[in-house]
Amino acid sequence: MNPAADGAEPAPGPSAPASAPQISERRWLRRLTYVLIVLAALGVFLSGTDELMRDYELGELQGLLAGLAQAAALVLALRRPVPAWALSLGATAVTALAGRPALSHSPPLPGPNWPWSTTEVLVQAVVLLFLALREPTRRALAALAVTGLVTYVVQGLIGAQRYSSTGTVAVAVCAVAVLVGTALRGRSEARTQLVEQVTITAEERHHRTLLEERSRIARELHDVVAHHMSVISIQAQVAPHLVENPSAELRENLEGIRQNALEALIELRRVLGVLRSEDPESPDDPYTLAAPGTGAAPDAPQPTLDRLDALIENTRTAGLDVRSDVRGEARPLAPGVELSAYRIIQEALSNALRHAPGSTVAVEVTHLAEGLQLTVTNSRPQQAAPPSPGAGHGLLGMRERASMLGGHLTATRTFQGGFAIVAFLPRDGVALPDEPVIPGGPPFPEIIFPKGDENP
Repeated sequence: MNPAADGAEPAPGPSAPASAPQISERRWLRRLTYVLIVLAALGVFLSGTDELMRDYELGELQGLLAGLAQAAALVLALRRPVPAWALSLGATAVTALAGRPALSHSPPLPGPNWPWSTTEVLVQAVVLLFLALREPTRRALAALAVTGLVTYVVQGLIGAQRYSSTGTVAVAVCAVAVLVGTALRGRSEARTQLVEQVTITAEERHHRTLLEERSRIARELHDVVAHHMSVISIQAQVAPHLVENPSAELRENLEGIRQNALEALIELRRVLGVLRSEDPESPDDPYTLAAPGTGAAPDAPQPTLDRLDALIENTRTAGLDVRSDVRGEARPLAPGVELSAYRIIQEALSNALRHAPGSTVAVEVTHLAEGLQLTVTNSRPQQAAPPSPGAGHGLLGMRERASMLGGHLTATRTFQGGFAIVAFLPRDGVALPDEPVIPGGPPFPEIIFPKGDENP
């Protein structure tokens, strides 16, 4: 049934989408309702025509029109209950007035049912039931009041002779139909509001839990990581003053440590702002990405491959021999691919710094038609790596970045005793169909380091 008929105010439906079996069941019930109403309309037409022609002595054409009007009103009520009610009430009034002369010479009481015949009472009650289900309560009550007023005018003011009065019974039956329809509509609206409220409450609870977890993570990052990074920066700044005549190389290394710590703090502030913010893009949010003392840094763009040279230079300053090679014709990449490629190389170089001190690292960026292939390989370390306090999530994070963009990443030891990380990222950040291996060559290309770069 169409709830938007004649400017009606349809009852709101449940917010949750119905499943396929529920939709199929509703369609089956709707079709069954249509069939039953059509069959009932046919019965109304036949029985109503016979009753009106017999009791009111109407002509054949008048009887057929009166029965047809009631049957049409019953079918019309499925889609447009207001016009159906008007049609049924108008046809009843006209029929009652047309049959009034025959009541002057009818047999003594009990005479024919007038002004409402049995068929007309049933049709009017069903139509008002549909109207109460589909329309606001005030419209249903207004329709009931008009029905009572028309009944009073026809029977009370105009009147007739020798008939069995059906006005009171008809209005009472119609009032019950309106009451039932209004109650069912109110129950449906209450159920819908309950479902919506439960859904909103569940979403708010989930959102609140998420914000609490994000706040806890932000607090841990701020209290632990930010504190240590600040201490590193201050110590790197103070260290040259604790040494008599520090060398230029020492000053340069300490300044590099300080700059890296400050950049890490800026990145950390940006992450903390995102974690604490419900809407990081909103300027009215109390936890915006801006942080005191950072200037425009939080609004700076995320790093891309254009900053790869600076990343490699920082790694060289930290003590690694890094060699880079960019192959192929550079093509436009999705922003997420650019950022993930930079972060993967950054994490791979950080792993080499921690676990392969003194090694030689080869960074190869290959632009392919399908996407971007990244290869970061380090030679065998020249000295034992100190214990690392990390939790071992670096490789997992790199794999998640690659998988999120439809790519893949592999990491393994090389035959030369080093370690290789090979990643492929699709150019648009969408997984390629039927692409099980990294395009552009073998998964682990042979990296030949110059003589003397490896331990014997």
